[in-house]
Amino acid sequence: MKIPNPNETYPVPSAPQVVHVKPTITNANIIVGEFTYFAGGDFEKQVTHHYDFYGDKLIIGKFCQIAAGVEFVMNGANHKMGSVSTYPFYIMGWAQDVPPISDMPLKGDTIIGNDVWIGQNATILPGVKVGDGAIIGASSVVGSDVEPYTIVVGNPAKRVRKRFDDELIRLMLELKWWDKSVDEIQTLIPLLNDNDSENVKRELKRMLPK
Repeated sequence: MKIPNPNETYPVPSAPQVVHVKPTITNANIIVGEFTYFAGGDFEKQVTHHYDFYGDKLIIGKFCQIAAGVEFVMNGANHKMGSVSTYPFYIMGWAQDVPPISDMPLKGDTIIGNDVWIGQNATILPGVKVGDGAIIGASSVVGSDVEPYTIVVGNPAKRVRKRFDDELIRLMLELKWWDKSVDEIQTLIPLLNDNDSENVKRELKRMLPK
């Protein structure tokens, strides 16, 4: 049985723009889980304003689906707003020391969960936390946290609905299928593709520890 190789950069020979992200990463402050793919070629170009002196991280889980044009805006995009000028002299080559981190409007690391689908041309702003199984609509601008298994769309992105009822969401978060071995995941694929949520709940209750 053929199992996809997470270290293979181009998993779809007929679509070279689709890449497994993890084997392409060179920046130590970008951490991406296995089997997450990007449908737009060079992923690191989509991570903007990511300056070493801030030390913020972009952390993305496993099995995420990231469409072309998605941008992750990091904390370097934020300017000081308490001073009378917002101009970043220290970045633009002027004789100014980098302001203390405590003076900057930093939002922390950006963290994307597992099995998250981010639609084409969406923008994820600094410090956002997106839960497992969430869906981000195309061209959305996400400036606040997104709960697991929730759909958000728009600018600013707002919640449309939960994908499933609370019981199924709880079971899926307990299952954590993305952390299982490739062989286990292979056997779970029929269940993961089942449209009958009641059947999925029955199966998960049978499978999961009591």
